[in-house]
Amino acid sequence: MDVKNAIKFMIISALAFAIMNIIVKHLDNVNSYQIVFFRSLGSLFFTFGYLIKNKIPFIGNKNKLLILRSIVGAGSMLFFFISLKYLSVGTAVSLRYIAPIFAAIFAVFILKEKIKPFQWLFFIVSFIGVLVLKGLDSQIDTLGLIFVLIAAVLSGLVYIMINQIGQTEHPVVVVNYFMITAMVLGGVLSIGNWVTPTGMEWPLLFSLGVFGYFGQIYMTKAFQTASTNIIAPLKYVEVVFSMLLGVALFNEIYTFWSILGIILIITGLVLNVWYKARLKQ
Repeated sequence: MDVKNAIKFMIISALAFAIMNIIVKHLDNVNSYQIVFFRSLGSLFFTFGYLIKNKIPFIGNKNKLLILRSIVGAGSMLFFFISLKYLSVGTAVSLRYIAPIFAAIFAVFILKEKIKPFQWLFFIVSFIGVLVLKGLDSQIDTLGLIFVLIAAVLSGLVYIMINQIGQTEHPVVVVNYFMITAMVLGGVLSIGNWVTPTGMEWPLLFSLGVFGYFGQIYMTKAFQTASTNIIAPLKYVEVVFSMLLGVALFNEIYTFWSILGIILIITGLVLNVWYKARLKQ
């Protein structure tokens, strides 16, 4: 177990995802449908290349589940990108990260799993963070909050579907299905809403897929290199990077209540990861 390299991989991953979020925020003149389209198109260059190079079949085994997971995931991506039009980057990212709470709730009803009392306590801490953000921070846009919560719910459902897919599919095959579906969804929805990018918007749009792909790759490497209880909490560094970049580039302002809410959300989620890891041990 190489902890030092695993930490490095996760920090690179978090930074890549944070930069991608910042670029989405910057592209305020381009509609979210086009952003989903270009984000997916850019990543497909890498996923197709990997599958061809390693002679891995494009078609998976559980095709219906792969397609359903891709549709739900594409919806989650779209709603998250829309929320960035209304919320500060750090707030949107931290709220999207409550997806594991919804995944746990879905798991109770769909997979018949049981949630330990301490896990419910940690989820409540995160949920209180959401309430603090919305109830006490007057800067939080209600519409943006609704969009990012929908994204989190759909992301939670994606976790359940990935669990059902299990080890039957190669991870890149799963991502490839997802990117193809998201590209088609973004492309179809862009019809009639197309805004032609200008100047630097073109390279920024294509860079979304690059940062998204490498964020995913380095996150996977991190989890493969060290144990989950060490690495999983580090993925929330993305929130810190996103907040710092948002302040530096967009002059975003975080009030005491917004920072407190974000801290409560992340604390509850990190404690849940830590507790689950201890249960496995």
